Amino acid sequence: METALYIAILVISAVMSVLVILQSRGGGLNRDTSSMYHTRRGIEKTLYQATIALSVSFLLLALITSLPIFN
Repeated sequence: METALYIAILVISAVMSVLVILQSRGGGLNRDTSSMYHTRRGIEKTLYQATIALSVSFLLLALITSLPIFN
């Protein structure tokens, strides 16, 4: 059980890293200030929501594996 939780944390962190990289389009010094406030639509909204869901599940798994029964 403990090994499965650790593997799940590794998989979630890898997928979450990919999602964050996919969201970071147009960053850097050449950022257009007129596009700072916009509504997320389509795939951008899906990536954003998936990142939030994965970050919450990562946090919960990290808290579960930090319980004294796993030490």
